[in-house]
Amino acid sequence: MVLSKAVSESDMSVHSTFASRYVRSSLPRYRMPENSIPKEAAYQIINDELMLDGNPRLNLASFVTTWMEPECDKLIMAAINKNYVDMDEYPVTTELQNRCVNMIAHLFNAPLGESETAVGVGTVGSSEAIMLAGLAFKRRWQNKRKAEGKPFDKPNIVTGANVQVCWEKFARYFEVELREVKLRDGYYVMDPEKAVEMVDENTICVAAILGSTLNGEFEDVKLLNDLLEVKNAETGWGTPIHVDAASGGFIAPFLYPELEWDFRLPWVKSINVSGHKYGLVYAGIGWCVWRSKEDLPEELIFHINYLGADQPTFTLNFSKGSSQVIAQYYQLIRHGFEGYRNIMENCHENAMLLKRGLERTGRFDIVSKDEGVPLVAFSLKDRSRHDEFEISDMLRRFGWIVPAYTMPPDAQHVTVLRVVIREEFSRTLAERLVLDIEKVMYQLDALPSRLPPPLPPAPLLAKKKSELETQRSVTDAWKKFVLAKKTNGVC
Repeated sequence: MVLSKAVSESDMSVHSTFASRYVRSSLPRYRMPENSIPKEAAYQIINDELMLDGNPRLNLASFVTTWMEPECDKLIMAAINKNYVDMDEYPVTTELQNRCVNMIAHLFNAPLGESETAVGVGTVGSSEAIMLAGLAFKRRWQNKRKAEGKPFDKPNIVTGANVQVCWEKFARYFEVELREVKLRDGYYVMDPEKAVEMVDENTICVAAILGSTLNGEFEDVKLLNDLLEVKNAETGWGTPIHVDAASGGFIAPFLYPELEWDFRLPWVKSINVSGHKYGLVYAGIGWCVWRSKEDLPEELIFHINYLGADQPTFTLNFSKGSSQVIAQYYQLIRHGFEGYRNIMENCHENAMLLKRGLERTGRFDIVSKDEGVPLVAFSLKDRSRHDEFEISDMLRRFGWIVPAYTMPPDAQHVTVLRVVIREEFSRTLAERLVLDIEKVMYQLDALPSRLPPPLPPAPLLAKKKSELETQRSVTDAWKKFVLAKKTNGVC
């Protein structure tokens, strides 16, 4: 959905210098043109406008992959006209998707037997995967409540205030109460103890994040599992865990193999991961994997046959391109465990290089953690004259896209800048970024402050007078008034 409006009359048409040899009149901007134009003109008009977009490689705001090997690009282009949902017409693509699901499930330590296949699905991204996982939890909870003869109209889900907006969308779209654990200064992820305190008999699941978008930190899924183990034993609620591993799912198995966050923990029932983040695929692919068939209610799966053979499907959308599925399979077999580990180690090392460079400037506090998603989140030590938003704005003059944002409640007084380190972000670029940040700080120091002056301290509240003191002050005031009116003349 696009919400837009024409700004002025001059914005009602599109002009193109290079295309003028083909097109002498302007093209309407918001209406389909009446006549056709040459393909060369159409290409040039669009290409000219796209030059004003930012450079994806310098977009340090995004976790999404912006570079792949040319061989994979060729596979993507060769499959761009295949509709992923036509499983009978494209059986090999379907097979590659199933292989990806099983590889990812084994990577996340799903309890599968030798001949047992994993339960999972490819999605457009982690947002769709989270919707599907949430629906599965809601339906399982409703079925259980119905069987027990209890009300099933007020489901809730417990998360941290640091969750991505797709969790808020799920709660609103599918009528589930969202209970958020507030953050606090210096602790920018969900507190497992406070989360479990919010759990009640209507909680369909607790969502933990493996790689917060705010500072890259991994939430303590092991502690959350242990606390729920105790509460479930006491109450019999059986509250499960979903792990939102959109960013960290393709990092933790390679950098932190001993970290317990996945299906090794008994209350983790489903996991989502973004193939288009550290899965190293262009935007458009995510995955959701369930612990077992029992965790995905059968009534949510549709069986269709009008495209050929019986096709089970559990997705929010229907038609979808096959390219990203094929690209994910390419990356998994191309790199293998060793290759992914090397890439993630390199990303981590580059993040540490950037962190040390920022620390040497003496101007920033590092908000991110060394263990987690390879990113660096940092804030100004001195915000008396300039703020992080000005730094973000001025870095765009050098081509860098570095976001600045405030933390969610109750840490909204903290503002940070964040640099995400992807595979293609080299040490040279890290060093260049530090130099450009130093230039920006030098330029800001020479400019007048754009921040409003600090408010004067609030006056101290006067001590409340007693009744006798009030009477005396009134009497003294009247004496002064009367004396000021007296004269020395004769009456």
